[in-house]
Amino acid sequence: MRLHRNRTTTTFAGVLALGLTLAACGGESEDTADAGGDTEAAAGGGGTVTLGFIPSWTDGLSTAYLLEHLMEEEGYEVEMETLSEPAPLYAGLAEGDVHVYPSAWPEVTHASYMEEYGDRIEDLGTYYGNAKLTLAVPEYVDIDSIEELADNADMFDGRVVGIEPGAGLTEATQNSVFPTYGLDEEFELVTSSTTAMLAELQSATDAEEPIVVTLWRPFWANSAFPVKDLEDPEGALGEAEGLHFLGTDGFTDEFPELAEMIGGIELSDEEYGALEDMVVNEYGEGQEAEAIDAWLEEYPDAVPSR
Repeated sequence: MRLHRNRTTTTFAGVLALGLTLAACGGESEDTADAGGDTEAAAGGGGTVTLGFIPSWTDGLSTAYLLEHLMEEEGYEVEMETLSEPAPLYAGLAEGDVHVYPSAWPEVTHASYMEEYGDRIEDLGTYYGNAKLTLAVPEYVDIDSIEELADNADMFDGRVVGIEPGAGLTEATQNSVFPTYGLDEEFELVTSSTTAMLAELQSATDAEEPIVVTLWRPFWANSAFPVKDLEDPEGALGEAEGLHFLGTDGFTDEFPELAEMIGGIELSDEEYGALEDMVVNEYGEGQEAEAIDAWLEEYPDAVPSR
């Protein structure tokens, strides 16, 4: 049993907003933690690594628990820090409060955050290469393209149901999709959280009612709900992009073995799909360690140097 799993996982978006800094290693002073971290990392193991992720974005949830498992195998202690928005996560990464963001979308979706913070962030590698943003409707809705929405606003009560206000998908929908397809006058983008969006999607599909939501691939909800992507002939949501592991500036120097291991992870559609499904659906909350064990047993060659 991993004893540190009993520690409370903390949300520190508010701490970042107040300008406070998390201690790098528990109760140690900053100087002691930095010196110890460098020495232990240089020795090839030990030390504390902080992973920051947004739990409702299950690509990051799944890969965070994968990296936790692999880092613990190498002798590191892992702290899991959860947030609800990407802005404080990127800020925490840039400031060194977070060592690794285990599933970032820096090429397109999070490009604005990379413009702001990228000079203090290391790209540790792309683990999946075909991620994309989508607008989706239930399969029983007789619409196949985003360009058909403007003429059918009444069908959806003039609502596109979105996720977190600070998400790159929200920005792309509001600032690119809406003006490109003339939806500004007919539709409102309703934002709150991924959890709230999925609850509305569940209710609508259970009642076989029309709904249009913002989604993305890869994401387990695409197979869990009877939905289809709307075609985007104008490319307003951007091209497919890679999902990256990002590290705080200096991560490779401080943790060279971990950086090499992380950079060697590349997952196929099948491997990634199975990882997310096991962590989120098959095993679920509280059984993430068991899910990772099962996934590694089924895909022993998915992670190099084990």
